[in-house]
Amino acid sequence: MKSILDGRPALKIEIDKVAEVAGYLWQKGWAERNGGNITVNISEYVDDEIKSLPAISEVKQIGVTLPNLRGCYFYCKGTGKRMRDLARWPMENGSVIRILDDCASYVIIADNPVLPTSELPSHLSLHDYLIGSGTDYKASLHTHPIELVAMSHSPRFLNAKEITRVLWSMIPETLAFAPLALGIVPYEMPSSVKLADATLEQVKNNYDCVLWEKHGVVAVGPDIMQAFDVVDVLNKSANIYMCAKNMGFEPEGMTDEAMKEIQDVFCLPKVRPIKK
Repeated sequence: MKSILDGRPALKIEIDKVAEVAGYLWQKGWAERNGGNITVNISEYVDDEIKSLPAISEVKQIGVTLPNLRGCYFYCKGTGKRMRDLARWPMENGSVIRILDDCASYVIIADNPVLPTSELPSHLSLHDYLIGSGTDYKASLHTHPIELVAMSHSPRFLNAKEITRVLWSMIPETLAFAPLALGIVPYEMPSSVKLADATLEQVKNNYDCVLWEKHGVVAVGPDIMQAFDVVDVLNKSANIYMCAKNMGFEPEGMTDEAMKEIQDVFCLPKVRPIKK
């Protein structure tokens, strides 16, 4: 069977990144069973032939109108699909969708009629905001990083400033590669509108990674690898913190002065970059 990836090396590279990240999520224990979701805006790789592809599904309602997504194309992990399977067979465990002109519905166009994640409305709402705000961010990731989720069970760490300060102070790389800090969303029902709305508000506040209390994280980035990287470095700091606690002491962490020096020397951003 011919794939949408055939003869399109640039598009294949992006889908290969998705498969690679899916493998990392499984190997790290962050994607039990069918846990986690990935959506990537692939519109820049769409040619006239793809635009002319017929739908292979009926028209599906998103449940919300997203004016910045008219005519956009996304690769989406399939509902009920496992990351460990997506890592090997991305086009059998996900699909490409086209947003229709009403900005409120979509059709699947390739390769198979795999229904996208049940959290598609919340993912697409993030993409709609990111496009409208002028960033070049194209990827959204939801996963369950063990140490970060564990920290969310402590009321102390449900304060964004406090958990960010602790994580940044564990190792310089976390501040360098996750400079926009960690947002917090108090517990809400999974897949609920309240959870989606609260997450969007945190992303609007310039958080590239948002921790859902007792659940997981959502991260956004220019591509799926960079979205993964933000979660990875933050979770490394959480792991260092817990290792120190397991050794019987509260880790000292870098001082505020040391962290300010890193921000100044490396000119770390305080807001999400906008396309020029």
